Amino acid sequence: MCGIVGYIGKEQAAPILLEGLSRLEYRGYDSAGVAVFDGMSGTLAVHKAKGRLQVLSDQLHGGADLNSTAGVGHTRWATHGAPSDVNSHPQVSRSGRIAVVHNGIIENYAELKTFLLAQGVPFTSETDTEVVAQLIEYFYEGDLLAAVGRALRRIQGAYALGILCADCPDQIVAVRKDSPLILGYGEGCSFIASDVTAILRHTRRVGYMEDGELAVLTREGIQCYDHLMQPVRKDAVTIDWEIDAAEKGGYEHFMFKEIMEQPEALRRCLSPRIRQGEVVFEDFALSEEYLAAMNRIYIVACGSSYHVGMVGKYHLERLTRKPVEVALGSEFRYMDPIVDEHTLVIVISQSGETLDTMAALREARRLGGHILSIVNVVGSSIARESDQVLYTWAGPEIAVATTKAYTTQLALLSLLALWMGNRLGTVSQEEYRRAAAAFLELPGKMEEVLSRRDGIQYLASQYFNHDSIFFIGRNLDYALGLEGSLKLKEISYIHSEAYASGELKHGTISLIEEGTLVVALGTYEALFAKAMSNIVEVKARGASVLALTTQGRREEMAQTADAVMTIPDLHQLLLPCLGVVPLQLFAYYVALMRGCDIDKPRNLAKSVTVE
Repeated sequence: MCGIVGYIGKEQAAPILLEGLSRLEYRGYDSAGVAVFDGMSGTLAVHKAKGRLQVLSDQLHGGADLNSTAGVGHTRWATHGAPSDVNSHPQVSRSGRIAVVHNGIIENYAELKTFLLAQGVPFTSETDTEVVAQLIEYFYEGDLLAAVGRALRRIQGAYALGILCADCPDQIVAVRKDSPLILGYGEGCSFIASDVTAILRHTRRVGYMEDGELAVLTREGIQCYDHLMQPVRKDAVTIDWEIDAAEKGGYEHFMFKEIMEQPEALRRCLSPRIRQGEVVFEDFALSEEYLAAMNRIYIVACGSSYHVGMVGKYHLERLTRKPVEVALGSEFRYMDPIVDEHTLVIVISQSGETLDTMAALREARRLGGHILSIVNVVGSSIARESDQVLYTWAGPEIAVATTKAYTTQLALLSLLALWMGNRLGTVSQEEYRRAAAAFLELPGKMEEVLSRRDGIQYLASQYFNHDSIFFIGRNLDYALGLEGSLKLKEISYIHSEAYASGELKHGTISLIEEGTLVVALGTYEALFAKAMSNIVEVKARGASVLALTTQGRREEMAQTADAVMTIPDLHQLLLPCLGVVPLQLFAYYVALMRGCDIDKPRNLAKSVTVE
């Protein structure tokens, strides 16, 4: 949520800021603004607008109206204060000398605001961010870094800050705590950004700020400091993917593009890790002694990554015979988890910056757990704070509704379960070999599913006008249904719920009436007969049933269900990876037919960096 871009260099800043902000629109926002240093007047020029970034860009004629080579920009997703021009960022101090852009939440803003009001400081917005700008100015006596340091010692919460001061035209100050912020190193220029996509057109050399660090950006370079204001050496890394990977490439929506990219993303994720029939993880080590002594596994994640964990639980318990618990990142700290040195905590996050998941990781580490993370973004906070890291190599994902990040996470967690089972001796060599070979078949099988997408589009045209939809399934199909339901509700705004089929008679079936759409999942072979029984059960109450099953079970399913989607037969371990693709496509086409903003659904953000 929210987006920050900052630039200082020799070119005009405003066009660069607006272009960078346009590449952060996918994060979700409701207003936008920029602040630049006006060299003619020696003041800060601040321009803000509620609504889409294009509103601000039109007001500034693409940035041509602002003559400046240093500035910060922001796209805001409202937390404190309703969306409005006044509540938009940047927020400025009462004199207009200090301007601040901010991602995160200042938890003690009310206390600080009360203090400042008592000192006669007036406020114009409802935001917690204005408190930061006013507090820095309150402490400012000619030394900006000293003022920022004094303010930070009084601020509690999560924040990434970009700070301009009218008295310091040749620098931008950046601060990070529990909210991502990267540094960009250019030729004669420097950048800050929430995401590398915002600055990739200008530089590939980036650095990752650590919690508690402060950075001073100039045209000559960037100097970082720790929380004690001691200089810190920051090594730059080079981003190796192309900017085209973060553009639509002729597709109407990023989501559809990313659905279609899944086979190639899986090849990148899996091919280097399966060699001559063996699962191989380089730069990764969990000894057989550790695995044997391991007493439990926690999987900690949020949103779609949590649904990955739900599938992973079934795989891990079956293949390793170790107890597995899946916990929401937002709940983990508050459930008094039983974690010790024999507990493996698998943390899953696409961005590697999810705040709730990060907090859960730190709690698990405090309790002595061994942290293994599955993330997409190299060098992200979760990756850096983990004992072991497995990267999905999915490439940039722009649409808010995750697709290829989900499938690569799921494939990688499933591969890990197979590897662990082999190391523990709890999976037979025959199954190990068959499953390892099946992983290499997965991308091709997924291409088969995508090639039949016209049939799914037709089904979406038959069912898009439903207002309430239920997903039912057992075991792996229940876990898969959770993700299918989430995809549908988040981009089409249709009320959708997923239930374990065996729970229907414990209350849910009372909601089934004539014409209710039920998406019934029947890909789990061991419980196919029970899945069929549940379909008969809901049809007897008047439900219309859209089923998902394997090609080998299509004819039997078609005798009962009203319509059937199929996936190729493959090893059971990998059917959830295949099964989610028709559900992604169904959600996409339904949302398209309902006229929804597919890539930027209302009220949602790509990266959740507040609690």
